[in-house]
This record gives sequence, structure tokens and C-alpha cells, in this order.
Amino acid sequence: QVPLVESGGGLVQAGGSLRLSCAASNNIFSINTMGWYRQAPGKQRELVATITSGGTTHYADSVKGRFSISRDNAKNTMTLQMNKLKPEDTAVYLCNAEGSTGYTLFNSWGQGTQVTVSS
Repeated sequence: QVPLVESGGGLVQAGGSLRLSCAASNNIFSINTMGWYRQAPGKQRELVATITSGGTTHYADSVKGRFSISRDNAKNTMTLQMNKLKPEDTAVYLCNAEGSTGYTLFNSWGQGTQVTVSS
């Protein structure tokens, strides 16, 4: 597995913004799709947004128009800009990446970062 390191979570009031970052090891042959998922207490993990190496993005309906995903292929990093946050966005946000190390395929998860939106 390829280690993924997330950062940027925290506590914010409703209507505020946060920016999450995810960094993968530099010694990776290629990363295909990267994405953000979230899991709230008592709920199943759900997709938030994904982005391919070519820049094609996909968003959950609940975050469209408020969140923006981007990545830097040269640096193996990904960000999630979250605006107009709502209390229902409160969850642990997890970074995911799948690709190849040149020797093996991988599908890795970060440790998660807490996002809490107060009303």
C-alpha cells in the first residue's frame, strides 16, 4: 500500500470554508483516480468527489457547487476546497488513491481527517 497523508480538517461554523489536502509518496509510477470520501458517525462511507489523472471530476450531488477537487500530478497531491459548509458535512474525510508503483497496483486510504461544522 502507498501511504497517504491528509491535512486541513478542523472546526468551522456553518457557511464557512475549509481546505483539505492529501499527499502521496513521490516514488509512485502513476496514480489514476484520486478521491475524497467521508464517513459520519453511524453512517456508511460515502463518496464526496473524485478526479482522474486527466482532470475529469465527479461530485456527489450533496456537494455540487460548494466543493471543488483538484490535483497536482507532478507532486502527487490532491486538495478539496469546501465552501458554504453545512452541519451535515460533518464527518471524517478520507483520501483515496489507486494506481501503480511500477511493480504492483495499489488502492490506498489515508488515516482520515475530522471536519466539524457547527450550526
